[in-house]
Amino acid sequence: MTFVAIVAGVLLAAAAAFTSFRVLAGPGTLDRVVGIDSLVGIAAAGLAVWAAYSDDTTVVPGIVALSLVGFLGSAAVTRFRVRDDK
Repeated sequence: MTFVAIVAGVLLAAAAAFTSFRVLAGPGTLDRVVGIDSLVGIAAAGLAVWAAYSDDTTVVPGIVALSLVGFLGSAAVTRFRVRDDK
C-alpha cells in the first residue's frame, strides 16, 4: 500500500505542476478557471490518497467541501463570464 500511495502522490504532484503552468500561462479567463478547477480536483484526490494511506476518515468532509467549493466557484465564474459576452 505504501508503494501505491507514493506513486499516486508523485503522479498528483506532476499533475499539479502541469496544471499550475496552465493557470499561469493561460491566455484567457476560462483557461485559468479550468486550471484552478483542476487544481482543486487534484487537491481533493491528494486528500483521498492520504485518507486511504493513513486509514483516517476524518478528512472525507474536507474532500466533500473542497469539491463543492471548486464546483460552485467554476459555475459562478462561468455564469458571469457568459453574461459579459452578450
